[in-house]
Amino acid sequence: MRVRPVSVENLVEELADDLSSREPDSYLRVAIDGPAAAEPGRLADALVDPLRLRGRPAVRVDTADFLRPASLRLEFGRENPDSFYAGWFDEAGLAREVLDRAGPGGDGRVLTRLWNAATDRSARDSYHPLAPGSVLLVSGPLLLGGALAFDFSVHLELSPAALLRRTPPGLRWTLPAFDRYATEVDPAAFADVVLRVDDPKRPARVEERW
Repeated sequence: MRVRPVSVENLVEELADDLSSREPDSYLRVAIDGPAAAEPGRLADALVDPLRLRGRPAVRVDTADFLRPASLRLEFGRENPDSFYAGWFDEAGLAREVLDRAGPGGDGRVLTRLWNAATDRSARDSYHPLAPGSVLLVSGPLLLGGALAFDFSVHLELSPAALLRRTPPGLRWTLPAFDRYATEVDPAAFADVVLRVDDPKRPARVEERW
């Protein structure tokens, strides 16, 4: 396995090049997959302007805005890792209102927010028409290996020690879910890009896997 250290700035430019070169006449659905400790949202946000400079409008979606209602998420308690793994996020809503609409045969009108976790009610946002060639940057944990239709995926990988160290105490109950994800799904084995981010200021790109 070959792992290449890269600066954050160069990494963003490389990823923007990778994404902007793909299917310029269609929408591109991109997963930025990783636990909160890996800050997938920050990487997705950093890609917006570089993509626009390359002629690819970018639209941000975060799975924190696609939660299931609290009555379903918390049915088995507030700190149940199995619920976090399999029942926390509204994958059906994300597929229906975002990924399918940006996929083949879709109407190109997406919701960037479906659920307001603070009020535990629908966000009531309007549909957002995608410009030609738009890149949808969807960030969040546990995105890969299921039924979600992505055209390109970036997986942010942390060692168990780094994940423990960088996860706030109040969220450490979620760690068994990430152990299960690594074992059952093994996203690093098939993601288009795998980044090791034990140190967020010194990422490394996995370039060869066997």
